[in-house]
Amino acid sequence: MTRLIVRALGCALLFLSAQLWAQSYPSRPIDLIIPLAAGDATDIAGRAMGEMLARELKVPVVPQNKPGAGGGLGTDQVAKAPKDGYTIGLPNNAALVVRALVDPTGTNYDAFKDLTPLGLAMRSPSILAVGAEAPFRNFRDMVEYAKKNPGKVRIGTAGAGTVGDFCIQTINFLTGAGLVSVPFKGATPAITAARGGHIEGVVLALGALRTHIDSGALRGIVISSKWKDLPGIPTMQELGFKDPLFGIWTAFYAPAGIPDEVTRVLVPAIQRAVSTPEMSAQMQKFGISAEYLPPDKLLAEMKDEHERVLRIGKAAGLIK
Repeated sequence: MTRLIVRALGCALLFLSAQLWAQSYPSRPIDLIIPLAAGDATDIAGRAMGEMLARELKVPVVPQNKPGAGGGLGTDQVAKAPKDGYTIGLPNNAALVVRALVDPTGTNYDAFKDLTPLGLAMRSPSILAVGAEAPFRNFRDMVEYAKKNPGKVRIGTAGAGTVGDFCIQTINFLTGAGLVSVPFKGATPAITAARGGHIEGVVLALGALRTHIDSGALRGIVISSKWKDLPGIPTMQELGFKDPLFGIWTAFYAPAGIPDEVTRVLVPAIQRAVSTPEMSAQMQKFGISAEYLPPDKLLAEMKDEHERVLRIGKAAGLIK
């Protein structure tokens, strides 16, 4: 009888402890790791979402930029953070999927084991844009020009192992164009190089390129998925290819092993923050679509993209 009483008291204390944790979390500011350079369109969007999340949680959400290694440095910081819910991150699919496959020795975390998905936040199409003075007008012209002029079509990306870098390799695999991928430390220097004529084009998120396309400084010639305001830019499928370019998605993650009580607070708060009409209107200005998916559907999409990158990467000889 005494043992039963002790066990009952123990269970009651555990339940009470969990309830108190849920009631007290969050009780101080939360760090939001953004694995991108400050000023990037996705960084600006992430900060806006952080502000909206702060309203929901009623504590400050403090953005911290940690660029480098195609988003890998910041994502690694999230994976290794204390498991208390006070450090979360906004990595994209380059850091979560692409890098682990194309550069496994340079990736110090397993996104499936070391991170807890909290919810999808946003999507942006990838777009290949070329300079206004480029010697080709459309995608097929670019491929033909590149084949006739080996090594002369240089396409900038936000870094090695990014989605843009993998898009270039996908195009090369599908067309034999031989485009040269030129990694930069972020989207801004890549765009500056393209506008200055130092490289022929870039593959970046539409969010980073929108103002430059609207001004006519850069010309979009292929996009990963249709965007209603840019109907004239074709997708790879519209050009007759089976495989699409990979778009960019960004999601909220926490370290693996955070208490269930914390996820029960964070997940609905993130859903509310992402799903507001105010957020949707704000993101559209940057060429970004605010979109929420719950953790289970986010994990399913991550697994599906892992398989697609693996298939194309192996066929193209990028993954052994």
